[in-house]
This record gives sequence, structure tokens and C-alpha cells, in this order.
Amino acid sequence: MPRENVGVAHGRWGEDVACEALRCEGYEIIERNARPCRRDRRLEIDIVAYDKPRDMMVFVEVKQHAARASRQRRLRSVDRHKRALLRTACRTWLRCNAWKGAYRFDVIEVYGTPDARRAVEIDHIERVRLFETEKKFINWAD
Repeated sequence: MPRENVGVAHGRWGEDVACEALRCEGYEIIERNARPCRRDRRLEIDIVAYDKPRDMMVFVEVKQHAARASRQRRLRSVDRHKRALLRTACRTWLRCNAWKGAYRFDVIEVYGTPDARRAVEIDHIERVRLFETEKKFINWAD
């Protein structure tokens, strides 16, 4: 397999694992690799899911790592630039799909590889501060 396809294959595998974990938690997967803006290919949402019990749209960024490091900081790969792109992508998706309900942003970190013999670890981090000034995000119970 060419080197550039290895990262894509591992990323796809990480998203598959994340989707399965979300389904097991009762989420409905609405869309994968959503690109709400055709003009800007950087604006991509890994998973758009619906949390039925909370009646809430959930935008999920998936990060796949080969292993968990002992001193590893959670969310280390979601930097300021990535958050800005995700915020724009999510707002564009909300506008294009006319979603007026509550929403939130989650990150799922998947630790493992498709060919590893060890069990995969999943860290689902809910309500990541991406929409700091959004009323529907901060007070999603109203």
C-alpha cells in the first residue's frame, strides 16, 4: 500500500470504530465526512450524529492514535486552527440543513490500529468547547 494511503486507511478505520461506538451508545449516524462548503475542502466534519434522548445534533471529530502515551494530553491534535475550521464547518452545516435545535461538539479519540493484536481503546469526550459563545451550546437543556 502506498504511504499516503496508509494514513487515509487508518483514519477511515478510526472513523468506523467511532461510528460503531456511537451506534452502541444509541446515536443515529446522519452523515460521515460531511463537507458543507464545496468551495473550501478543508471544512469537513468527520461524523454528524443525532442524540435521540437529548434531541441534539452532535458534530464529532475523530482522532486516531497508534497508542496512548503515558503523558499524552487529551485533545492534543485539535489545535486553534483546526477548531476554527471545525466551527465554520459546523455552522455552515447547521445553516445549510436548517437545524434549529440544540447541538454540541464531541471528540472521539481512538487508540489502536487495524492490525494491532491489542484491544482498541476509545475516549469519547462530550461537549468540547468549540461554540463558546453559542447559547444553544452552553445552555442546551432549554
